[in-house]
Amino acid sequence: MGMGFGVSPNSPNPRNDGTKPPFSDLFVKYLPFRVIELPEGEAASTKKKKKLELKLKIKIPNPSLRRLISGGIAGAISRTCVAPLETIRTHLMVGSSGNSTTEVFHNILQNDGWKGLFRGNLINVIRVAPSKAIELFAFDTVNKTLSLKPGEVSKIPIPPSLVAGACAGVSSTLVTYPLELVKTRLTIEKNMYDGILDAFLKILQREGPAELYRGLAPSLIGVIPYAATNYFAYDTLRKVYRKIFKEEKIGNIETLLIGSLAGAISSSATFPLEVARKHMQVGALHGRQVYKNVIHALSSILEQEGIQGLYKGLGPSCMKLVPAAGISFMCYEACKRILVDEDEDEA
Repeated sequence: MGMGFGVSPNSPNPRNDGTKPPFSDLFVKYLPFRVIELPEGEAASTKKKKKLELKLKIKIPNPSLRRLISGGIAGAISRTCVAPLETIRTHLMVGSSGNSTTEVFHNILQNDGWKGLFRGNLINVIRVAPSKAIELFAFDTVNKTLSLKPGEVSKIPIPPSLVAGACAGVSSTLVTYPLELVKTRLTIEKNMYDGILDAFLKILQREGPAELYRGLAPSLIGVIPYAATNYFAYDTLRKVYRKIFKEEKIGNIETLLIGSLAGAISSSATFPLEVARKHMQVGALHGRQVYKNVIHALSSILEQEGIQGLYKGLGPSCMKLVPAAGISFMCYEACKRILVDEDEDEA
């Protein structure tokens, strides 16, 4: 048996004059406060469980809107948390402030102070929030559409989460690529622009609209395998967790760890493709060896530099991507539990 108490919006005479307190419906509906008394037989084994529960629920009937909002919040929080790592990684890639993480960190602090570590973060958040919203929305939608129901035959010969991840990466890249280009310009050429709008307008005026999508094709080649692997790993690890621990609900800390592990797996698995793509871009730009295709680039790098050449720079890349993936998935799942339909239970 369980005992509880609460304030009902229909309770008689909540005030002496017979009127209900303002916002009483909202409070009862979305901030239920329950005190639970456990049976004596179960009390000893559940002493560590909380008996007081305070749950925040915000009603949003449209499931698509719930996913978009959750994804946007997750993207904004995760990218702000790793903004200093993103700045250091960008400087390392172009060699503008040093050749090591420590050297770049000290140079940025010396020249720009702590705010230098967050330079370009506003444009980063503006880019990542809609990007992550679209990405997570696309993944959830495609994954649910392709996932098998009891008794159904497989629609495709590959895992649905793999296809959904690839679709998610393509969708978000197409929509937000111009903002990524502007963010990179602001980070590297900080003295040429006065802000986001100024950079955007100057690029349009001086270089034309096509400049905003320069390098899109190589970026898609890099995004598709990473996104597909990342979401497939995340979905698979969640299923494994549920199977091992016999729990349907996964907590925030567990989601953070699962998301981070998925980010590490996808980064390591697809990093050689990223290295090959950068070699192809640099070679064409500076008149170095021009590779015929990705396979040719991979084999050439492997022959000249060995296996370590395919993973050069993996550390700085994982330094940003791994925590960002974990924080993003954790925030997304947490937001989905807060943003619910009228009678929807915690997912």
